[in-house]
Amino acid sequence: MKGKHRIIVSTKRLKYDFELRRNLTIIRGDSATGKTTLVDMIRDYVNNPLGTPVDLSCDKKCYVLEGALWKEQLSAMSDSIVFIDEGNTFIKTLEFSREIQKTDNYYVIVSRESLPALPYSVEEIYGIRTSGKYGTLKQCYHEFYRIYGDETFEDAVKPEVVVTEDSNSGYQFFDQVCRENGLICESINGKSNVFHYLNMHKNDKTLVIADGAAFGSEIDRVMRLIRGRKNIVLYLPESFEWLVLSAGVVKNGQINQILSNPSDYVNSEEYFSWEQFFTSLLVEETKGMYLAYAKRKLNPAYLNGAVKDSVLDKMKKIDLNWKMTH
Repeated sequence: MKGKHRIIVSTKRLKYDFELRRNLTIIRGDSATGKTTLVDMIRDYVNNPLGTPVDLSCDKKCYVLEGALWKEQLSAMSDSIVFIDEGNTFIKTLEFSREIQKTDNYYVIVSRESLPALPYSVEEIYGIRTSGKYGTLKQCYHEFYRIYGDETFEDAVKPEVVVTEDSNSGYQFFDQVCRENGLICESINGKSNVFHYLNMHKNDKTLVIADGAAFGSEIDRVMRLIRGRKNIVLYLPESFEWLVLSAGVVKNGQINQILSNPSDYVNSEEYFSWEQFFTSLLVEETKGMYLAYAKRKLNPAYLNGAVKDSVLDKMKKIDLNWKMTH
């Protein structure tokens, strides 16, 4: 499945209206915010569409996955939107992660806890906000809002230490840039290590660069740790490959179309996360070129002046050259 899909679930007095654009969407929120009510309404409609007051409108079939027989249920679901309420402990397992990677569904998971086995985006974590008034003749509208999104900085970010979550091409790029500018660059080998590193280096002027496309499970505890600390900044592009493509390094008009609306191009059955898609796209678009890209080892061509500067210029308000210019 790919593309954006709008879902409208309603009764005479209650309505949810939202749009999904990736294969993994996480719904957060405290008790009584309407999360379970949403899943209950969808279950009622699926089980008895003609005998329920619930109306559901979507261009894809919707299901609720739950209980001990979830794997058997899942095998019968394809090209569908699957809702899972919190309390189903299987959502935390590696087995669940492996099973859904074999499917072409979109998943909406209600969970107040982070789910480290799943590579979900920081941009697809939502709460439910209620607007309008309750009343017997008036609908209560619910809309999804993004909890984490683009960070804005009033002043330029001037780190002394740059931390990347992996040791692949992204780290190799930033390590070389940092060496040239008298900064320290460290790879911490995995997104789960970001929290532990920052907890041990709370006073350093640190820039963390991680793949936003898969950092969703870590964002809660990292944000709690650094809240109020102006010396630590998170920079979460979709991925390093997305950053390179967005910088215009590869001249191809279709790339701009893809970047402007990735959901129309990312097939969830083929790519479990957008990070995988952008890696594949960059590899394919540079094949046979002097910029031929490999995930494991950075092509030195990405460190030449024009290409390197284009990537760094894309990182607005982040200054990795401040030591050399002062």
